[in-house]
Amino acid sequence: MSKIVGKSVDRVDGRLKVTGEAAYTADMPIDNLTYGVIFESTIANGKVIQIDTSAAAAAPGVIDIITYEQTPSLIKVPFFSPEKTQPTKKDDKIYYNGQHLGIVVGQTLEQAQTAADLIKIISEAAAPTTTLAQAEIFEPETLYFGIMPGKITRGNIEFGKAQADVLVQEVYSTPMEHHNPLETSATVAMWEGDNLTLYETTQGISATQRAIASVLDIPQENVRVISKYLGGGFGCKALLRSHTILCAIAAKRVNRPVKVALERSQMYTSCGYRSQTQQHLTLGATKEGKLTVITHTGTSLTSQFDDFVEPVGAATTMMYACENLEVKYRLGRINAGTPTFMRGPGEATGMFALESAMDELACALNVDPIELRLRNYADIDPHTGLPWSSKSLKQCYQKGAEIFGWSQRNPIPRSIQEGDFLIGWGMASATFPSNSGSASVKVEIFASGEVKVQTGTQDIGTGTYTVMSQVAAEALGLPVQFELGDSNYPKAPITGNSITVGSVSPAVHKAAIAARDRMIEMAIEDANSPLYQSQAKDITVESGQIFLKQNPSQRDNYTDILRRQGLASLEVTEQTSPNPESKNYSKHSFGAIFVEVAVDELLAEIKIRRCVGVYSVGRILNLKTARSQVVGGITWGIGMALMEKTVMDANQGRIVSANLSDYLIPVHADIPNIEVLFVEEEDAYVNALGTKSLGELPIVGVAAAISNAVYHATGKRIRDLPITPDKLL
Repeated sequence: MSKIVGKSVDRVDGRLKVTGEAAYTADMPIDNLTYGVIFESTIANGKVIQIDTSAAAAAPGVIDIITYEQTPSLIKVPFFSPEKTQPTKKDDKIYYNGQHLGIVVGQTLEQAQTAADLIKIISEAAAPTTTLAQAEIFEPETLYFGIMPGKITRGNIEFGKAQADVLVQEVYSTPMEHHNPLETSATVAMWEGDNLTLYETTQGISATQRAIASVLDIPQENVRVISKYLGGGFGCKALLRSHTILCAIAAKRVNRPVKVALERSQMYTSCGYRSQTQQHLTLGATKEGKLTVITHTGTSLTSQFDDFVEPVGAATTMMYACENLEVKYRLGRINAGTPTFMRGPGEATGMFALESAMDELACALNVDPIELRLRNYADIDPHTGLPWSSKSLKQCYQKGAEIFGWSQRNPIPRSIQEGDFLIGWGMASATFPSNSGSASVKVEIFASGEVKVQTGTQDIGTGTYTVMSQVAAEALGLPVQFELGDSNYPKAPITGNSITVGSVSPAVHKAAIAARDRMIEMAIEDANSPLYQSQAKDITVESGQIFLKQNPSQRDNYTDILRRQGLASLEVTEQTSPNPESKNYSKHSFGAIFVEVAVDELLAEIKIRRCVGVYSVGRILNLKTARSQVVGGITWGIGMALMEKTVMDANQGRIVSANLSDYLIPVHADIPNIEVLFVEEEDAYVNALGTKSLGELPIVGVAAAISNAVYHATGKRIRDLPITPDKLL
């Protein structure tokens, strides 16, 4: 097959999705299905006195009612294995409004919903803690169960401040935000004896398999998790949630399949969120614009029962060359569920503060914002001291500035006006780590000519089906059927932290090459093959044909090779792991985002007029899906900057914006032309194919670029997201 990796290939699952043939979790056609509805706490703090289920139990169609008292006691386990403490345990304590207290199982969805409404929960309420001002603040020694330190220091902070001719000391804040994937979370649980099958909206089928087995105390091999299609995840489907546990317990009790599909409002209390942050940031620099000190203290909020920190300083430690740095984290407990990962966790929020402060410093020094970044460009990772595996951020600045026309920018605020609109230009940097994990892939070539490639990864809507099909097809020289989303397949990591392409594509490539080479070897050893006793180095493959490079007419094919051997198929399984040598390098993707805004000063209305994003992400496997990821990320960044905010009633601890009418996200009319460019980049260390992280990178820096553009337009610096009209008036 001709070279297709790197080309703009249409999604192989596109037709199935647009015609409605793609079966998502809630669409699975299961015989004898019953329906589960979760019932929840309506107070944010207190305890349950009694749950009266008598009226509900007498309602038509009710099969069973399970309360928290009949669920297993859950335990804390290591982070990154998605078994989190969830308050479905045997505990009458209420920690937050919307806490799951049990499940009703009915013959129909409507019957289960009606019965759930009849349940009377008698509670003893106490005043909840709902705001940063109310929360008792503490400094965690470590984050993520010891994976990250709670404080990072290098150099001498006071010396760095003393060396500064200019100091920027400001507070930046971001609100609570929710993921709002198009598909709400759902589970279908069914038992056959002691074996559990879960159809699940999850970003990690293998991780969920481990987690649910641990919670239910059954062997892992007794659990199968299937997730063929996902309507977005963004982090809220990365961890095991209590509705899945309740669904599995209910299915066991009623001895029938049970489906639980969360309502949109339940997504705001059941699947995590991005925490509110308050960030104190100090930048000190000489009059020549060289950074002398950076301090970044991030305060975020967590639940009453877990310590989850929004790691706002993750990028601060490595973004710019500065000898004196301190990053510190603080946490406050409120009566809400536990926060979780949300696209670009830490980088999206932290780079809003850092890149806004860099713009403020550039203004104070009367230096161009790009020039200030170049004067503090980190040629090695200042946090680890390691060289970069690759870094093309300078080229991103240069290319973006050229396309955007940055050299024509008048740096004076309020200097550009068109009618009633003030025009502003802003820019910011972007970065995200390029990590990877181990993955296994099976390739099976059939004598019929069919090829199956299987691995236990997930496609959360990013194009994994397509990209992996490209990699396998190019290596094998013929089209393949790529299958994922089943824990019975060879293991692959969770789809999160932008690691899927970097983890799975090398394994797909290795397995496909191994299968191809084995077929060539079989042909060379077969006296009946036209390629008998040829040299493997002289042979290539294309369109299912194996032939000599110098004499294409001397050829064989996969089907004939297998049939001559009396084989129905050839099966090869291979595994890849991160390159050990990569530990000697710092691996990150980078980018630069440029934005033009128009602000109607009378109405305080902000319009994004154009965006240019330039990114260095190693080798691009599919130009179309890569561009789609960038457009989606920038769109999300626009929402983060201008509209997204979860509103909680401070008195009741209830989410009052728990729908897509009150929780504002961008629509087509909000989004301008987005120009996406990539800098060509080779990276020999990050993984075998040279790919780097992309999925979460494009949201990073967008909010800062917009904020900087709004300042350039109006002369007003908004440090509190979202930038709504009331803050400009």
